[in-house]
Amino acid sequence: MTAERPEVLFLCIHNAGRSQMAAALLARYGRGQVVVHSAGSDPGETLNPAVVEAMAEVGIDITAERPKKLIDDTALRSDVIVTMGCGDACPVYPGKRYVDWDLPDPAGKPVEAVRPIRDDIDARVRALLTELTPIP
Repeated sequence: MTAERPEVLFLCIHNAGRSQMAAALLARYGRGQVVVHSAGSDPGETLNPAVVEAMAEVGIDITAERPKKLIDDTALRSDVIVTMGCGDACPVYPGKRYVDWDLPDPAGKPVEAVRPIRDDIDARVRALLTELTPIP
């Protein structure tokens, strides 16, 4: 990575659940050390309400967020692209570092089922942040 602040793109299909949770968690823990993006190849209309509730439980308000469509510029300037359940639906940008997080889709699940997904994402985000911003 050549940027002063590494850029991370969390990418899924609808950008209504997993990628939103990951982006919010990395923004919290990164405290400005990392530029955070999230997007979807086919974004939904709104965020998953159970995801919004699960994030509120850990003190993160994502109610102002909206699903965003992936644009090439965001992907091209990102140092790491973390995919979540994209399969063939998300494009591949040559030369980019990809990390695939195999996570259950929270769509249609109650908050009780979203909590373990959130907690799994939390642990992965912390590990990624440690890798991207090593202590000098």
